[in-house]
Amino acid sequence: MTRPAKDARRVLVTGGASGLGAAFVAAFLARGDRVVIADLQPPVEPTLVAGADQIRLDVTSDGDWEAALAWVEQHWGGLDVLVNNAGIAAGGRIDVVGIDEWQRVIDINLLGVVRGCRTFVPMMKAQGSGHIVNTASLAGLVHPPAMGSYTAVKAGVVALSETLSYELDPFGILVSAVCPGFVRTPLASSISGSDDTANKIAARLIEKSPYTANQVARAVMAGIDRKRMVIVPDRTARIAVLTKRTMRPLYDRQQRAFGARIVALTATEEKA
Repeated sequence: MTRPAKDARRVLVTGGASGLGAAFVAAFLARGDRVVIADLQPPVEPTLVAGADQIRLDVTSDGDWEAALAWVEQHWGGLDVLVNNAGIAAGGRIDVVGIDEWQRVIDINLLGVVRGCRTFVPMMKAQGSGHIVNTASLAGLVHPPAMGSYTAVKAGVVALSETLSYELDPFGILVSAVCPGFVRTPLASSISGSDDTANKIAARLIEKSPYTANQVARAVMAGIDRKRMVIVPDRTARIAVLTKRTMRPLYDRQQRAFGARIVALTATEEKA
């Protein structure tokens, strides 16, 4: 149901031009909210996000964040929902990927979220309300092999979100961490690390996911409505989290078996 115009929220979505970000934009627009896409690229499917504004934003740039704040102040005078969604797919084995790759995923996937929060928290404190939604990942809760940099930064996003949810509660600001499993999005095409074996595995898991971005976005919106601190939007991800929490020996066997499969796959590819 479309929200009445007087109830429309002011929403900024980073990485909103494609994939899960675009699905978030479409979901907010469907409710009658005002949305600005903050991205480096134009929308992949313009009709999906028709009605949204767009500004250029590199989440690693302090100058771009200052410009985003200025845009919001000029056009809206405040912000109700900040969705820190921009990110890249990354990972690889500890002795294969370089420190430069670690630095890149930290700068984008973790410090991009930090910069977004630092930019808009003062505005939300001043208005006495707001909701920050940080896209983490199931990888922030469940930590498979050959994904060290990705699991580390996504766990950091979950931890940051929990910390801020308590820190900002006295100011009327809500904080949620979104932790989906693999979702069929163009994210697979952005995998460019030096560990080819890990890249192929990750791309295959993304491409074979049973969940679309729109399905996940709808579930996330329900979690936002319920003001949940951690939103795990798909059944497969919830099962993985439950297995780790309640059946740890089984979880450990599964992850060790996955690690062994990676070794076997690497050996096969080296022989080819």
